[in-house]
Amino acid sequence: MKRLQLSARQSADVELLANGGYAPLSGFMGEADWRSVVETMRLAGGQPWPIPVTLACEYGEVGDAFMLIGAEGTRLGTLLVDEVYERDLLREAELVYRTTDTAHPGVAALLSEPARTLAGRPLVAAMPRHLPAVAPYVLSPADARAAFTERGWRTVVGFQTRNPIHRAHEYLTKAALEIVDGLFVHPIVGETKADDIPPEVRMQCYEVLLRRYYPADRVLLGVNPAAMRYAGPREAVFHALVRRNYGCTHFIVGRDHAGVGTYYGTYDAHAIFDAFVPGELGIEPLFFEHAFWCPITGGMATTKTSPAAPQERIALSGTRLREMLSRGERPPEEFTRAEVADVLSQAYARERIEV
Repeated sequence: MKRLQLSARQSADVELLANGGYAPLSGFMGEADWRSVVETMRLAGGQPWPIPVTLACEYGEVGDAFMLIGAEGTRLGTLLVDEVYERDLLREAELVYRTTDTAHPGVAALLSEPARTLAGRPLVAAMPRHLPAVAPYVLSPADARAAFTERGWRTVVGFQTRNPIHRAHEYLTKAALEIVDGLFVHPIVGETKADDIPPEVRMQCYEVLLRRYYPADRVLLGVNPAAMRYAGPREAVFHALVRRNYGCTHFIVGRDHAGVGTYYGTYDAHAIFDAFVPGELGIEPLFFEHAFWCPITGGMATTKTSPAAPQERIALSGTRLREMLSRGERPPEEFTRAEVADVLSQAYARERIEV
């Protein structure tokens, strides 16, 4: 049987197609679904789906069978090719990412692929291996739903992140937790930008924060193996649908969700949900404004609750945080809990020593 070596992103897609994380998808998209998703944010059958899940490959014909080899070397299973077609990559970039600028990491990844595309359903015999720090938290959608049921949670809010949970994230998740039974912290651990904090460091941050600052019976930590697309508004809907499949009833959408650089407006990821009929997505988005430390009230707040003037508010972006850590500076208490700051500072200190 021919072998098809998958990239890290493709391996993650195979895992989520196989475990139901991408339902109603069960295989890599054919041309009709690809075109409909790009143009309308819906599959050809009409179901909401905002981002193509495709398999770019320079070889293979209809009827060929491939052994799928994961990025880390696992024989995942087989794929029978149902269809071969050419994607218009620039059109996909323009509509999905709202830009064709290759400085955008999602666009750069897309345009580095062949336009030639295979469609078919993977028949999976094994899942990709994960890093030791990540593996204990790998839950399938069925696993997550069973865990929610065991805890007696009827309503669950999902939280997507590719960063450590800082004070602003903690504020949003706890505000959401006030109206539901449980919180599912579900970080992306697939492929991210080179300057994003590695998943093994982030997992340590989640562990220390949840252990110290959240009630154990109201929160569950799992991981989403998907790669980040950095597609902003469309990816917010994509993330919501995946968390619906994991059993969440609600989903947090914050400032510039899944954004990068200045490609998207601050609250574009809120507005995009208006394209869908209420209830159509099967999960309720919870929209939050940007949170910051308010020096007047001495706690986290948003513009809705803080009397502080803009210049008085204390907030750090992920970019500024990484810059501070690379210089050996400790993140301030107003931005992150001391235990999280310890993990990050130690990790960056090791990195500087190794370099």
